[in-house]
Amino acid sequence: MYRNILLPTDGSALSRSAIESGIRLAKEIDARVTGLHVIARLATTSALEQSIRGDARSRSRLKALFVEQAHQYLAVIETAARKMRVRCECLCVTGESPYEEILKTAMNKRCDLIYMASHGKGGGSALLLGSETAKVLTHSPIPVLIHRERKPSPIASHAKPVLGRAAPAAKRGAAR
Repeated sequence: MYRNILLPTDGSALSRSAIESGIRLAKEIDARVTGLHVIARLATTSALEQSIRGDARSRSRLKALFVEQAHQYLAVIETAARKMRVRCECLCVTGESPYEEILKTAMNKRCDLIYMASHGKGGGSALLLGSETAKVLTHSPIPVLIHRERKPSPIASHAKPVLGRAAPAAKRGAAR
């Protein structure tokens, strides 16, 4: 079946949930995981980039912060994989198009499944998951499994079981 599962992460709670689920899947099918975080390259026209364009020291500090954050996100994958005794490799890449970096990494690392959350946190540099998921689904030559957070149905939580009351009546009808 699948031998190498790509787990992209943006550090969001939903992404962490997908990581746990993806690693459980890898454990069950004896696959390895490849963890990935994409640092989105800032557009040259963004207000942030304009404010630091001339200051190489500020750009360097910002890049270091993004890299440090990426290592924290990837540490979640490494820790979960270690606990489940699943082989794991993690990497961080930088690119203008996170979905393209996800697909490029999947091909370069010979992943045969991409397992990712349906959306992540919003904001400027946190666009890894979300609309990126739709782009991965549209362009991926390999299977993509989308992790969705399970939420209890509001109808199911208010419904009262009727099977217990209906069963005796069904038995009476059957006896006639």
